[in-house]
Amino acid sequence: MIQIANREMVAPETAWHYRVIPGQLIDNELRLYIDEQADESIKEEIEIILGQRVKLIKSLSEDIEKELSSNYLVGKGGAKASHERTQVLSWEEGNFMQVMIRQAQDLKSSDIHIEAYDSKCRIRFRLDGKLVELAQVKKADYPMLINRVKIMAGLDISEKRLPQDGRIHFKESKESIDIRVSVLPTLYGEKVVLRLLGTDASHLDIDDLGFADKDLERYKDGIHKPHGIILISGPTGSGKTTTLYATLKLLNRSSFNILTVEDPIEYTLEGINQTQVKEDIGLTFSRVLRSFLRQDPDIIMVGEIRDGETASLAVRAALTGHLVLSTIHTNSAWGTISRLLDMGVQSFLLSHTLNTSVAQRLLRVLCTFCKKSVSIDYNTVPDSFKGKLGDFHYQAVGCKQCHFTGYKGRRAIYEVIPITREVADLISVNSKQSDQFFRGMGVRTLQQEAISFFMKGETSFEEIYPFLLSEQF
Repeated sequence: MIQIANREMVAPETAWHYRVIPGQLIDNELRLYIDEQADESIKEEIEIILGQRVKLIKSLSEDIEKELSSNYLVGKGGAKASHERTQVLSWEEGNFMQVMIRQAQDLKSSDIHIEAYDSKCRIRFRLDGKLVELAQVKKADYPMLINRVKIMAGLDISEKRLPQDGRIHFKESKESIDIRVSVLPTLYGEKVVLRLLGTDASHLDIDDLGFADKDLERYKDGIHKPHGIILISGPTGSGKTTTLYATLKLLNRSSFNILTVEDPIEYTLEGINQTQVKEDIGLTFSRVLRSFLRQDPDIIMVGEIRDGETASLAVRAALTGHLVLSTIHTNSAWGTISRLLDMGVQSFLLSHTLNTSVAQRLLRVLCTFCKKSVSIDYNTVPDSFKGKLGDFHYQAVGCKQCHFTGYKGRRAIYEVIPITREVADLISVNSKQSDQFFRGMGVRTLQQEAISFFMKGETSFEEIYPFLLSEQF
């Protein structure tokens, strides 16, 4: 088993070129894990390059590949791209940040975590919703990296005791990206999280998001009504904003005045007027929403309904003839109704204004290059699903194509409840007896969608397990 150590003793380009992984330094001799297919005659050449005596330890090719990809940044185009990119990873070259951000874009990462610990400093990327360590930084270089981030984000480099928030507009050639920066003091130094925000929503297409045909039809019926509220629920990072912008793109035309209030603005779309919340100066969701009503809007998008005041203003806007799109943090489409009632929205007003309630989640898609079929262990399956998930399922393995995570990309699943007259009656009386009624309507739950995705072999049991424990509505 490979146990990587002394990473700084082997430059990234050397590691990739010779396919070697540094191990322990014992008696002034460096253990080097080397590909089993490599010629041991390269030992002398490596010793000259490193200026160090080495001992070669042959290892499995896939283990070497995994360690190279996990410990040295990899770009599009395989080893050659990696060789080109990793040559500039040392801080002294001066463009560490550019390489790191470009790498995050190549890997479609949503966040970059830069963090310090007692013995090491590391950089992790969030890939398909999970954090993966992709690089380490020398302790001596870490303060310079943090200061560089602060300077780019317009933050105070002398302030190390308090959290700070800022933004970076990163531009390279014709590409540009907005980055939200959060700096947090920790025990061993400041931790930085960079959230990479898309700058253009023109590529989003509502037909490609993952809606089942019937759900897509119901959703489009709701958004094409002239007034009312469309609500999308789900936890942070479930793709709600992407769904909203795909919706706005579909509705965007020159005859409509579309206004949005967001925190932060994650996409831009030509023809839409966007406002950024700034709570430190009193520019809150509710205050902006009041101003919107005097701006002659046709469609209003509120980034998130966080409190009763914003919820009441959204209902008021819908009652006065506007289409309102927004998100809310609830566990299900029907749970959205209960949440709004808890916020103080009157049930008779909600029943007359809500068009469609949607819940969504993101599921990681198994890598098609390395997933493998295994028998289902029903000892791990909840009792109510024993014998109902088939005999086999696909399991995540990990390979170079998926950066050894076992997954490549994500897709959304949806639960869509159209607010018909019968559903409005349930809302107006605050009914809790919804399960049987929605089954009769043919509403597919998140649980059913997740199981269907699993049965097609597109995701793993680990991904759908939380849905097996959840209530239907």
